[in-house]
Amino acid sequence: MKAAIEIDILKKFADKGIFTKNELEMYLRQYFPAASGNTISWHIHSLKSNGTISHVSRGVYSLDNKRDFQPQISNTLKRINNKINKEFPFIQFCVWESKWFNDLMVHQLFKNYLVVETEKDVMESVFNSLTDFSKKVYLNPDHEIFERYIANFNEVIIVKPMVSEAPINVDEKGIHVALLEKLLVDALIEKDLFAAQQNELEYIFSTSLKKYKLNINKLKRYARRRNQLNELEKYITKTLAK
Repeated sequence: MKAAIEIDILKKFADKGIFTKNELEMYLRQYFPAASGNTISWHIHSLKSNGTISHVSRGVYSLDNKRDFQPQISNTLKRINNKINKEFPFIQFCVWESKWFNDLMVHQLFKNYLVVETEKDVMESVFNSLTDFSKKVYLNPDHEIFERYIANFNEVIIVKPMVSEAPINVDEKGIHVALLEKLLVDALIEKDLFAAQQNELEYIFSTSLKKYKLNINKLKRYARRRNQLNELEKYITKTLAK
């Protein structure tokens, strides 16, 4: 019976991805109509303990059978990463590219930003190193630079400071990858860098929450670090409303 409930829950909420505690309680009462509130809470706790669901935020849960976000890392980005690793072996940095969002958006991106984020005090040195790699490299560009120069190219390299405690990971090949949790939060605040995503933020968050495993604690911690926790909660709420 217990296994059957878990399978049914996976089927029931497969399309939603995330759901409220009330929705889950109502579904469980189909199996346990006479159960007390404490008994229903025990069943929810059991579903969390065995990995069927995970806690997203207060009164909100997610299925735990979603896949990892594993974007394709281009050869160019690998070469940039390896160059920085070789020349600056002790610095903190991460790399990512804007076309990773194509899997999360309706409208596909044709322009691509190859982004390097690093410690502020070595940012200019990294920039100078990458100008040997390409002439289309921009150091922490402002709105005017985006509008006047970057907009004219299909692909550029952008070097910018990395916010401390950013969610990143070094994969088995030594690529310092920015995680989806980081990119989602950054998209809320960096309007120029994520200009192409601004009109689809609701869809991006909905797709991310429904399709991919997200470390919600990591997501919220970074959102709090960037003063975007309230904004993040709004997008989680909008996804629940669908």
